Amino acid sequence: MDGGAVWRPVPGEAPGPALRRVEAPDVAPLSACLARAFEDDPVSCYLFPSPRTHLARLEAYFAWQLRHVFIPKGEAWTTEDLAGASLWMPVRRLSPPSIPGALVQLAAAVRLLGRRTGKALRLIDELQAAHPKVDHCYLSTIGTDPPLQGSGIGSALMRVVLARLDEESTPAFLESSKEENLAFYHRHGFTVTGEVGGGGTGTPRIWLMWREPASLADPPALLHPSRRRSAPPPH
Repeated sequence: MDGGAVWRPVPGEAPGPALRRVEAPDVAPLSACLARAFEDDPVSCYLFPSPRTHLARLEAYFAWQLRHVFIPKGEAWTTEDLAGASLWMPVRRLSPPSIPGALVQLAAAVRLLGRRTGKALRLIDELQAAHPKVDHCYLSTIGTDPPLQGSGIGSALMRVVLARLDEESTPAFLESSKEENLAFYHRHGFTVTGEVGGGGTGTPRIWLMWREPASLADPPALLHPSRRRSAPPPH
């Protein structure tokens, strides 16, 4: 995916932060920012439960993701002051799996997760089984530094890619592990299509959310989010 290196709101839009693509020198400060944003996230606490090492391991996880996945292969956006980020990946239904790539990721997972690797892999298997098997864009991560949450940074980091996906008629998919964040995603056109974990499973409850491009969906302003439900994407 190639959305350009810099994005600013178009004339007539509400003012928002100037955004740009994440670059290699941004990895360290942006990883720390995302670690703070996800410090109390149920999945991060499940994967890195030790209070003593939680933030450091989470920061190392985001640094690995940025360096080895989203900067070279996906699409990563941030603000000029590195106050947040959104990490996206195009998913192609017919793309064959990369065995070397999977082994590299497994080795990294063992280094980062240690004894939690088995639990993490079981959760990943559950999520992979529920992941839509059609072409789409996957929003893996979106987060804002806690002191700046609620200031519009998250919406800007969402719109920068969704606007282009609408033009390309490309759907989007995400997973949310916080129920209080569902309304935010609803406002941007996402609909809950299922859940993974929770209850007596021993893993965090995760909501699966799908978004049809605006050209194919009901106008968000005309349909209440609780009624704006599309059929679940094919699996």
